[in-house]
Amino acid sequence: MVVPRLTWPAKAHGGAAHLLLLLLLQAATSSAAFARDVVAGADVTTPAPAIGPCVPVVSTAASWLSGAQGLAPLALQLLRAAPEHGLDVRRYQVDELTRRLAGPEGASAAFVRDLDRAMVQYLCDLHGGRAAWASRVAAAPDTGFDPRQRLATVRDAQGLAQAIDAAAPAIPLYGRVKAALAQYRELSRAAPDWPALPPVARAAIHPGEPYAGAAVLHARLQLLGDLDAQAPMSSDGIYTPALAGAVRRFQARHGLDEDGVLGAGTVTALSVPPAHRIAQLALTLERLRWLPPPPAHGRVVVVNVPTYRLWTFDARDNFAAPALEMRVIVGARGRTPTPLFIGEMRYLEFAPYWNVPASIQKNEILPKLVRNPAYLQQNDMELVGSDGRVLQLGAGDTASRLRAGGARIRQRPGSRNVLGDVKFALPNPMNIYLHSTSARELFQRTHRDLSHGCIRVEQPAELAQFVLADSQQWSGAQVTAAMSAGKNRFVKLAAPVPVVLFYATALVDHQGRVLFAPDIYGRDAALIAALQLE
Repeated sequence: MVVPRLTWPAKAHGGAAHLLLLLLLQAATSSAAFARDVVAGADVTTPAPAIGPCVPVVSTAASWLSGAQGLAPLALQLLRAAPEHGLDVRRYQVDELTRRLAGPEGASAAFVRDLDRAMVQYLCDLHGGRAAWASRVAAAPDTGFDPRQRLATVRDAQGLAQAIDAAAPAIPLYGRVKAALAQYRELSRAAPDWPALPPVARAAIHPGEPYAGAAVLHARLQLLGDLDAQAPMSSDGIYTPALAGAVRRFQARHGLDEDGVLGAGTVTALSVPPAHRIAQLALTLERLRWLPPPPAHGRVVVVNVPTYRLWTFDARDNFAAPALEMRVIVGARGRTPTPLFIGEMRYLEFAPYWNVPASIQKNEILPKLVRNPAYLQQNDMELVGSDGRVLQLGAGDTASRLRAGGARIRQRPGSRNVLGDVKFALPNPMNIYLHSTSARELFQRTHRDLSHGCIRVEQPAELAQFVLADSQQWSGAQVTAAMSAGKNRFVKLAAPVPVVLFYATALVDHQGRVLFAPDIYGRDAALIAALQLE
C-alpha cells in the first residue's frame, strides 16, 4: 500500500495544491517528480468530511513482529508517544493493545495483526497527515514511501524507531514545532490554572501607570519566557517599564502592535490558555505533514497568510535561511480571502496594466461610474473591447456598454495603478498573483488582510531581482529602471519559481521563538474539530 502525497505541480495552469512554508527547507531532497496538476481551482482550505487519507488494509502477515523478539512492548511505547507529534493516541488503541499483550492473547495472530495495523496507521499519519482535504484526491502518489515496506525491513528495536523517525517530515521546522509543542504541554502541566488577566480599566495601560493585574501579568510573562525568571516583582501594582518591555516581546510573537502598551487585545492574547496554543502547534505539525518533498534546485517564494509575511529561499544556500523577508498584504477576511495553493511564477510585468476583475468592475467601479461619469478618466482607466482594442469613451454610454458585456476596464501604467510598478505572474484559474502597490502606507498596519485576494509585496524591487536571478542583466539598478520607466514590459523568467501560499497560525523561527498569529480566516476551527484536538 502506497500512501498518496501531494507533489509540486508540473504546470502552472494546474490550479491548487497544499504546500508549505519551506522556512525550513534546509534539507533539500530530490523532487524530480514535478508531478501532475491537482484539481484546477479547488479551494484547498475546506476540509472534506472524511478523516484519514491513508486507511491501512488488514495484514495477513506482520514479519516485523513475528521475525523479531520483544518488539511488541517497544511498539506500544512508541505508539504512546504519538501526542509528541500532535496525534491522538486513542486512534491507535494503545490501551487496549497493552491490555491484550499482558494477557493470554499477547501471542495470538489476532494481536499481531492488530498491532501491525496500528503501527501502519501511525506511519501513515506521520507521513501524510490525518485530515482528508479535498485537494488531496488528485495528488500523485509518493513513490518513496510505503509503510508496509518500511516495516518489512525492521529487524530490531533501533530499526523500528528509525522507521518511525523516517515517516515524519524531515524539514527543520517540523522539529522546531514539535519541540515547542512539548514546551507548551509542560507549561500546561506546570500551570493548569490559567485565569484571564484582569481587564484594563481604561483604553490602555502605559508604563508607570497602576494596573490591578500587575502581579499576575508578571508571573504570566515569566511562564511564557518573555520576562526573565529572575526579574524582581513590583509590589506596588504598577505597570513598570520592565513589564512593558516583556509585553513588547510578547506582542512581537503574537501578531500584535509592538508598542508595549497593555490594551484589551494584548490582555486577551495573554489570557489564551496553553491548551489552545497546543492545538495551534499540533495543527502546524499536521499541515507540515501535507508537504511533498521540496525541489532539489532553484528558488522558492513562500507566503504565510496569517502572519502577513513573505520569505524567499535559494537551493544554492541549501535553503538554510531566508534570502529575503518582507511584509505582505493579503485578501480581506470574510470577503475576499487569499486562496491557498502552490503556483509557479513564470514572468514579470513591469509597469503593468491592471485588468479589472469582473467582480470589482460590477460591484465597485460601475456604481462609482454612475455617480461620476468621469471616474475612468480621473483614474487613468480605459475601456477595452473583446478584441483587445482600446475603445473611445462615449458621453454617458460607458456604464451601459459595460453592463452589456461588450467591454471591460483596465487601468493604464502609472502612479495611480493599483498594481504599482511590477506584477509577478503565476498563472492560475483564480487569477491570483503578487504585485507592488501605490498604497505603501498600508504596510505599516499590523492587520493587513486588505486586498481582493492577490498579494501586495513590500519590497518589489528586491523580489524581482531575486526571481530574475541574473545579476548581470538584472542588477538592482536595472530592475529599478525598468520599474520606473513607465513602459509596459514582459520579462519571462529563466526558470519557473514555485510560489507557496500557506496558512499556519503557529510557527517557530530560526531563533527558537514560538510565534502565534490570529486565525484571520477561521481555518483552524474546522481542522481542530476534525482532529478532535480540543
